[in-house]
Amino acid sequence: MGSPLKVGVVGAGVISAQYSKSLKKLPQLQITAVSDFVPERAQALADEHGAQVLSLDELLASPDVDVVLNLTLPRTHAEVALQAIAAGKHVYGEKPLAMTVAEGRDVVKAAAAAGVRVGCAPDTVLGTGIQTARALVDAGKIGTPHSATAFMTTPGHERWHPQPDFYYQPGGGPLLDMGPYYLTSLVHLLGPVVRVVGASARPTSSRTIASGPRAGESFGVDIDTHLTGILEHASGAVSTLIMSFDTWAARLPRIEVYGTEGTISVPDPNMFEGPVELFAAATAPAPGPDVDPAANWVDAGATAGFVDSGRGYGLADLALSVAEGRQHRANDEVALHVLEIMESVQRAADEHTSVTLTTTCERPEAISTPVDLSA
Repeated sequence: MGSPLKVGVVGAGVISAQYSKSLKKLPQLQITAVSDFVPERAQALADEHGAQVLSLDELLASPDVDVVLNLTLPRTHAEVALQAIAAGKHVYGEKPLAMTVAEGRDVVKAAAAAGVRVGCAPDTVLGTGIQTARALVDAGKIGTPHSATAFMTTPGHERWHPQPDFYYQPGGGPLLDMGPYYLTSLVHLLGPVVRVVGASARPTSSRTIASGPRAGESFGVDIDTHLTGILEHASGAVSTLIMSFDTWAARLPRIEVYGTEGTISVPDPNMFEGPVELFAAATAPAPGPDVDPAANWVDAGATAGFVDSGRGYGLADLALSVAEGRQHRANDEVALHVLEIMESVQRAADEHTSVTLTTTCERPEAISTPVDLSA
């Protein structure tokens, strides 16, 4: 490709360190400007890349910025994205795309009208974990996929996070916080969703902080913290989803995909890599008292996806897509669809009904072989 895409980072908080690490080794990208309401944070990140520290308005107006990397808090994702689009910049943001589907639609429409790209995390689905699992599905290694399970269970972020309040306020919770990783993976593996049902619970009305300067302090819980969803995919497959901040311990898989001829065990979708295991019915021995079913799981290795990747690889793919004239994989169509799945599961739970989705998306193009973007 030609010159790297010039990146203006808005938001130099904790997550920016992971992006910074990746962008240092990706020739498709160059950080040229940083903006943050804490000047010291902006300066520290800028110094790592030889970039300028600018106000938000200056960054958006700068000719040295092609794409805005939006690492602000979720409640300002849509606002910053719309400002960047109005300035003629591409945008790549942390998840979720917006706080509501209505806001997300505004971002997508504005980008289409302006002729700029919008990308959105998670890009963990582009690593070797999810992409290897997808390659197995696409190659028919489990026959016709008919169902999947996706589980994220923890006792709650207040056990480790020193300022966990926002996880328990509107816009937080296990579904909006962690759901994008799991749901985006399911879309890559099984395609878009057409209908959902859901149920939710709020077992406790308060939480107690366990670490940091506020240890021992309690705060209120304003959202549901345990959600179950059933997702009907356009392909006919059905997925079962559990997202919980109320589970002390569990022996559940992260994601499994079930087919007419076998099963795939998928690694943690919050990570870029991990073991992918295949159980093929054709090679499994007949069950018996001396047969260990676990012995028939085979490690598939890492046969597809961006190798040694990290946060920011979705942005690198966006840069390549601009040069190649194709759709980028971590795109706004997928992000808006995932946002509507989450909003609809919560609505179905609240209204005790099923919800038919109004958005859809194409399964993003697979990365069918191991690809090193840093080379």
